[in-house]
Amino acid sequence: MDESTIADIVNRQRNFFREGKTKSVSFRIRQLKGLKRAIQQNEKAILDSLWTDLRKPALEGYGAEIAFLVREINHAIRNLSVWAKPVKVPTDLIDLPATSRVYSDPLGVVLIIGPWNYPFQLLLAPLVGAIAAGNCAILKPSEVAPHSSSVIAGIIKDNFDPSFISVVEGGPQETQVLLSRGFDHIFFTGGTNIGKVVMKAASEHLTPLTLELGGKSPCIVDKDIQIDHTASRIVWGKFINAGQTCVAPDYLLVHRAIKGQLLEKIVMRVREFYGEDPSKSPDYGRIVSDRHFVRLCQLLQDGEIILGGSTNAKDRYIAPTVIDKVTLEHRVMQEEIFGPILPVMDYDDLPEAISIVNKQPKPLALYFFSKNKKKQEMVLRETSSGGVSINDTVSYEVSSFLPFGGVGPSGMGNYHGKSSFDTFSHKKSVLNKSFLLDIRIKYPPYKQKLRYVRRLI
Repeated sequence: MDESTIADIVNRQRNFFREGKTKSVSFRIRQLKGLKRAIQQNEKAILDSLWTDLRKPALEGYGAEIAFLVREINHAIRNLSVWAKPVKVPTDLIDLPATSRVYSDPLGVVLIIGPWNYPFQLLLAPLVGAIAAGNCAILKPSEVAPHSSSVIAGIIKDNFDPSFISVVEGGPQETQVLLSRGFDHIFFTGGTNIGKVVMKAASEHLTPLTLELGGKSPCIVDKDIQIDHTASRIVWGKFINAGQTCVAPDYLLVHRAIKGQLLEKIVMRVREFYGEDPSKSPDYGRIVSDRHFVRLCQLLQDGEIILGGSTNAKDRYIAPTVIDKVTLEHRVMQEEIFGPILPVMDYDDLPEAISIVNKQPKPLALYFFSKNKKKQEMVLRETSSGGVSINDTVSYEVSSFLPFGGVGPSGMGNYHGKSSFDTFSHKKSVLNKSFLLDIRIKYPPYKQKLRYVRRLI
């Protein structure tokens, strides 16, 4: 798509927004219902494209993408009338007599840039918030998942006025053109390096933005656990979508006393979930591209492989892999893995594990397995991450009631549920003053008034 076409789309959306139609709550609800209907009617096309792009099993595609989006839409529809109402807040003594309220205004025309790993959920979930808040939106799906991108473009084109919602397909060139335009908000989900490019481009227009990035999400395992459940939850969270999940456990920190037992259970669970040969399992995905496949294969050089390690370039297959005897100096601990490779380190006491975590940039997620309440509180108090899940992995990300987002290098801003509505809204403060009384102390001349002002504070 050329620059003039993109410029025309942005201008048409600005004109549509100025008409004021999106400010109607009933309009927003109709659009949300239309989005839900379109997703449900295109379920097969969505699942087929996910299989083609990522070999994503139907259950993973439905649960993590379609069902997630439908829940988000339903949550927004149920609560939008309340979210959109002005909120009355206390009025400061110095402003009386008056009332104070906070209004949620739509921002205008927003740009949403999605990634390839969950191409529907991570592009359309922010759109739910943008619609609920009353904005127009331009969507940029990832070209790395081309079949999903095409299906998304078709769904939006067939169900929405392009002056309200449009899709711009293409690669880096189209993204650069979009970023050169002035938007009222940019929502980006993807890698840290591209996030820096987006942030730099946004700064040219002073455009506010949300960055949903990633990082090396640690999984700390205490010795006081239910070991069978722990192994199942770690294996599921790590190897769903072939490890290509931004909140997947990136590495394990296991208490030395139970390390051997846990690794045995993890090996058992991988075989239970995917069979002796995961390449033949219909429930195990593939790496999205040759470039990512090559990158991941290079990470297999570190440590001691105790499970997996086999690859097939033609099929872009990398087996579920567990690597022991890893150190912080190994390359596999120097970058976000984003694939089916799980490095393992051990520790003697919890402060040691916390110290290792705190030497890394702040992650998007942190997982801690322990029955000990004091240790749970210690991890929450002494670490910083976008979110924390205790005795589970990944699942917290799907809640419409928990804000989801990173901190520091793992991102800024959050969304899901009302947090999405707030992200795409401007909180406008309104003070409505009464004519019944006019306190003269604030007007000149100020002589002898300072002592009265001091008493008001």
